[in-house]
Amino acid sequence: MNKIIKPFSTTGIGSLPHKIPQDACELILKSVDIPFWPQLPNISFRESMIAQFSEGMPFVKINDKENGIWVIRDGSDELERFYESYNDSTKIAISEDFAKGLHTFLKIIKWRKFNFLKGHITGPLTFTLSLKDAYGRFIYFDDELREVSSLLLQAKARWQVEILKQYCDNVIIFIDEPILSAIGGSSYLGVDPEETLRLLKDAVTAIEQAGGIAGIHCCGKADWTIIIKSGISILSFDAYDYSELLTIYHSEVKNFLEAGNYLAWGIVPTSEIIQHLEERHIIALMNNALNLVYKNIPQELVTSNIMLTPACGTASRSIGESIRIFQLLMRLKESYEI
Repeated sequence: MNKIIKPFSTTGIGSLPHKIPQDACELILKSVDIPFWPQLPNISFRESMIAQFSEGMPFVKINDKENGIWVIRDGSDELERFYESYNDSTKIAISEDFAKGLHTFLKIIKWRKFNFLKGHITGPLTFTLSLKDAYGRFIYFDDELREVSSLLLQAKARWQVEILKQYCDNVIIFIDEPILSAIGGSSYLGVDPEETLRLLKDAVTAIEQAGGIAGIHCCGKADWTIIIKSGISILSFDAYDYSELLTIYHSEVKNFLEAGNYLAWGIVPTSEIIQHLEERHIIALMNNALNLVYKNIPQELVTSNIMLTPACGTASRSIGESIRIFQLLMRLKESYEI
């Protein structure tokens, strides 16, 4: 990776609890080094993780009153129209109806210029293993709908790179894949590891070909071998609950960092524990995790390729708790500044 991110730079994962988009954007812009546009599911179901990127998906049906979303095939020509238009950025854009946080963010930064900005998409595995068809089957198991979903998400990522590039030198796009931690479980026994890797690689390639920097965020105990093989430049993980993964995959992580890639440590928790956690506890936890990693990976290699984030999005917390999460993130960064 040839676009250098300053060590211990901070950013966020995506979601915030706010119902007023401007308040969410202002919190982000004053709290992190790499601003990101906020996903605001408390405003509308359409801003939730799956629905937000479903716009333009053939046969998708959304029930706003019941907060439901399905893919129900019919006799229309939606598939044909999708294949004709998914490469047209004007037709694949994320509209304000699905992303008030994004469009408010763009208005606020209109006259500003940044070194880095961050966007995000729901990953192809999480998307297709969350959306169901009329028979209650995940659309992942429909070969055609799985591929269409992949193309749709790639297009959404390319569009974000194109839009955000107007305001910055470098665009980071995180592929949010919480479902990766469940792959191999009883509900997902039919998910092929090779197909998992292909879908991730396709998303990463789309971001990089558009001129962006690709990362994957997984807040669970996933197989990092597959994640690293996808070709990402940033691996974002929940370091509060799963820092032991750094020792399990220490050889892969060492090679990953030596290639100039980054680990984004989600060390500030986004669970209810944040109500009682003090700054000194976060700093001690981070230091302990780092010292454990240094046993297998040179300290300079780790600290020169490190980012800091919350463990996940903050939409499940109150606005006050969300503010505290970002305050703790800032304090943590300050503890490492010379």
